Amino acid sequence: MLLEGIFAAITTPFYPDGRLYPRKLEHNVDRYSRTPIAGLVVLGSTGEAVMLGDEETREVLRVARESAAPEKVLLAGVARESALETIKLAEFAAAQNYDVALVRTPNYYSPQMRPLEMLTYYRMVADHSPLPVMLYSIPKFTHYDLPLEIIAELAQHSNIIGIKDSSGNLDRLKKLVAATRSAPKRSTAVTNVFTAFTSRMMLDQPLEPSTFVPVDILGTNVTAIAVPPPKPKVATRTKEVGFQILSGSADTFKDALDAGVAGGVLAFAGFAPQASQEIYTAWKDNDPKLAAEKQQRIVEASRIVCGQYSIPGIKFACDLNGYYGGRPRLPLLPLNAEEQARVTKLMTDLRN
Repeated sequence: MLLEGIFAAITTPFYPDGRLYPRKLEHNVDRYSRTPIAGLVVLGSTGEAVMLGDEETREVLRVARESAAPEKVLLAGVARESALETIKLAEFAAAQNYDVALVRTPNYYSPQMRPLEMLTYYRMVADHSPLPVMLYSIPKFTHYDLPLEIIAELAQHSNIIGIKDSSGNLDRLKKLVAATRSAPKRSTAVTNVFTAFTSRMMLDQPLEPSTFVPVDILGTNVTAIAVPPPKPKVATRTKEVGFQILSGSADTFKDALDAGVAGGVLAFAGFAPQASQEIYTAWKDNDPKLAAEKQQRIVEASRIVCGQYSIPGIKFACDLNGYYGGRPRLPLLPLNAEEQARVTKLMTDLRN
């Protein structure tokens, strides 16, 4: 699976009493599908995945998949503390036609998470997952930073295709790019314009290759039923990709691209996908001056909304920008009036 560009880390909507709000999730995913971003991450850290039970997790994955456009790459957050439960959720995500399983590092027994334990966990998940696996290191929340040497070793696994690194450390990203450069290349299907070809795009193809009506039918008194022409097949090519690194920090995203990452899984894109995409587009168009300007435009908002206020701030910013944010789940609390005013001011120039 090709993982390039911007992936929005989306929120999970709740009613004020904390119940899931599926209709608002449908609304949000439908709107993201109309933006130019490459895909969505469902039930990452921004999606409050650790707050959900297993039934709720499956419901969110199902609703998001049903609402997403077929050309958007879908990453499913499936991590559980045990390898067995993680595999079960990866199997469910595969049955829902997700493209990638995003697997956060187990961390509850962090003193016992030595290299052998971590290698064994990820190898077992990757061996049994029907979806390609993306590693996920977010030390801000797990208090565990997946070591470079472990990542380099796991990059050799045939079913581990990349990592989302949310350390925010540019020096680490550069070392990560260097450490995984020797990972095996994989041939992956892409569209004729070299964008990702998703599993749902494959399902969207016609079953019948032709609408040919035999001449003997036309020459009899039998009524010929008009058959609508099939949808045109999406032309596919192949592209060789190595171990793909996605940054999780919006405020240093342009520098991360310069360091060699393939794209970003950004909470910032959950409420400002267009502003996030503009950085990547300018960089891709080899316009470093414009990319730097677009990057500078979001730095303060990213650091305050995502970095300081986190989930409550992100959800309030969603409400400001036409996506349903609503309340986070307890024990997280919504922003107070002063914090809301600060976010509103920061978002003045970042409306979609």
